[in-house]
Amino acid sequence: MTPNIALRTIPRDQHPISRKDISPNALRVLYRLRDAGFAGYLVGGAVRDLLVGGHPKDFDVATDATPEQVKQLFRNCRLIGRRFRLAHVVFGSEIIEVATFRANSDDGSGDREMENGRLVRDNVYGTVEDDAIRRDFTANALYYAIEDFSVRDYVGGFEDVQARTLRLIGDPEQRYREDPVRMLRAVRLAAKLGFSIEAATAEPIARLAPLLSDAAPARLFEEILKLFLSGHAVASFEGLERFGLLGVLLPETAAALASNRSGALRRMLVEGLAGTDRRVANDEPVSPAFLFALLLWPAYCRALMALQAQGVHAEEAQRRAADRVTLHQLNTVALPRRFSLPMQEIWLLQTRFGNRQRKRVMRLLSHPRFRAAFDFLVLRLSASSEHAEDVAFWREAQAQSPEVLAHSLVSVAGATDEEGAAPGRRRRRRRRRTGAASPE
Repeated sequence: MTPNIALRTIPRDQHPISRKDISPNALRVLYRLRDAGFAGYLVGGAVRDLLVGGHPKDFDVATDATPEQVKQLFRNCRLIGRRFRLAHVVFGSEIIEVATFRANSDDGSGDREMENGRLVRDNVYGTVEDDAIRRDFTANALYYAIEDFSVRDYVGGFEDVQARTLRLIGDPEQRYREDPVRMLRAVRLAAKLGFSIEAATAEPIARLAPLLSDAAPARLFEEILKLFLSGHAVASFEGLERFGLLGVLLPETAAALASNRSGALRRMLVEGLAGTDRRVANDEPVSPAFLFALLLWPAYCRALMALQAQGVHAEEAQRRAADRVTLHQLNTVALPRRFSLPMQEIWLLQTRFGNRQRKRVMRLLSHPRFRAAFDFLVLRLSASSEHAEDVAFWREAQAQSPEVLAHSLVSVAGATDEEGAAPGRRRRRRRRRTGAASPE
């Protein structure tokens, strides 16, 4: 199905985009392209976001200049990419991405390669009209022109943005088969923008969701970060559930949530994602390790319960459950060890919060992953109040000096053993610790 092309020009007085809201470096690129005799437009997400009152972080440019011609115009330019040949014009920490108009069909003169219906390389250049119809969503196919400050619309994207609707250009099933990650992009953009996904665009997603399992695991890792670390994690998670994508992206988590009848694990996950959104809104850092500890916690709890039911000793079951969940998730998403190892530490430290032995308390407080593990423990309160006593103890412990804390531990314990804890209390805590990381 070839989409209809009909240029509509929206003049400056009929849209809200102002040059003062556009990166000066992006304007610099546009003006230099124009002065050199090339067409150049601000395009894609920046135009879309500016139309709905957003503040884009990235500004992309589309032009009829080839990547090599762009490089000749800018000394601060480097060419990147095999699948899509692009020019990056570098201004300090800001990069303006410049893409040459791409055609939607190949007459044999360009550089395009398909594998099993998927586009793996696309460097066939064309006109701005060609470029518009090969973009994914109509909302991303809008072009801002500096000549007259108008917005150029070829596929009805302007009306869709006004209606806050996400619509694929062309036949949805074919577009998803070309690149299954577009299904995740649809969910992410709908969550970010508060858009609804148009019916024909939404219909094939659940049916074609298994195609995601063929996507590159490294690419899916990047998509997960975009879904959950952009400030719209809760809406993204709900979208993944609604359109049947969660079971492909995080299969063991989806299975664990489905089997957790109380809903406690889902409550904890959603509360954690809401906290992530708050941190992003406040420009506070969010660790991918903590994010994956949260996303895979239901899977870890389920694996741990299964191992404990088989009679595996508690500590051994915890280690094996952590390794098993991590290994299985790697089949879908390339989770780097620099994130998977601290993720596992956050899980395994949970069982140590019930211990009040003086030396172990001091050792845990000095652990490099203590703060993340404690924050995770606090988060578990949203699933079960049984952790309230531990949260209160460790919150107070952090507020005290080491000397005062050590003395209070001895005082509370009364007659202490060699590690500063009453033997009876330690035995009671040990019994509790065996299930400390089980599902809430």
